[in-house]
Amino acid sequence: MVIRIALDAMGGDDAPASIAAGAVRAARELPHEILLVGDVPRLTRELSRYPKRPATITLKPASEVVEMHESPAANVRKKRDASINVAAQLVKDGTAHAMVSAGNTGATVASAVLRLGLLEGVERPGIAILLPTMKGVTLLIDAGANIDPKPEHLFQYALMGDAYCRHVLGRSAPSVGLLNVGEEESKGTELHKETFALLERARDVHFSGNVEGRDIFNGEVDVIVCDGFVGNVALKSAEALAQTISRVLRRELDRNVFTRIGAWLSRPAFVALRKEIDYAEYGGAPLLGVNGACIICHGASSSKAIKNAIRVAAEFVEHEVNAHMLASVRRSAHILGAPK
Repeated sequence: MVIRIALDAMGGDDAPASIAAGAVRAARELPHEILLVGDVPRLTRELSRYPKRPATITLKPASEVVEMHESPAANVRKKRDASINVAAQLVKDGTAHAMVSAGNTGATVASAVLRLGLLEGVERPGIAILLPTMKGVTLLIDAGANIDPKPEHLFQYALMGDAYCRHVLGRSAPSVGLLNVGEEESKGTELHKETFALLERARDVHFSGNVEGRDIFNGEVDVIVCDGFVGNVALKSAEALAQTISRVLRRELDRNVFTRIGAWLSRPAFVALRKEIDYAEYGGAPLLGVNGACIICHGASSSKAIKNAIRVAAEFVEHEVNAHMLASVRRSAHILGAPK
């Protein structure tokens, strides 16, 4: 099966240059077709920089762009020919199997929901991100799609995160934790207490109880469930901390000749560390719950990140993640309808 990915070429801090570069890189390294969506004359100029452009890249016209600073919902509706809308429509029509965007996150979520709809029974989509830990990676959901969820939304995030871990990450019995201010069942708001009660009744997930912020990076659980406000703050804080540690370490290692020698001797370890915490290695974050495959990338995504996002999108399709999530949601629907 040839997988076709609709790539929003106009979304991102350095679009369309970095997106076009990522498309070329992906086309050279991956066996997928890429539908590059955006301003065709600009994209043609960008692609002309690369000799022997891969034949697996096809240009799809879009005359508008939802800018990073614009209101997502309003402009997604107003700008019907925006590149993100065209990409979503290509998935809806069956021309593409998945969509990828590094543009306005809110616009990407809105466009995917409006055009693709939600999986049957799913009430809200959630952005799932992979975070490096001492034991591999942990999937955190939600990272910003739904900042004011209800308990049933978090419950379904757990089901969808579990399905993704099983069928994409290959973990046979992933553990699920609910992010809270303490491990005790009595801790947290009513949202957390009600969600805890729902997850305790779930048979499709291995619920490990509440986890705290320190557990995000220790790898004690495979899936961490939280609301989008907290998840987004955690994500941005982690990014800032990683940058700060890198800058401080670089400054200290450059203090004198002895530290510089030590840095040179330790270079393989630093290279391995940088690769492990580099978001570009993970590509993008799947928007779980929509009736299609949608991958959301960091606005500052490099060509490497875009290439890996295309890989993630293809893996989502190949492993039929939506079918597995839908089955899990259906099996657990009776829990949401049960008396509290």
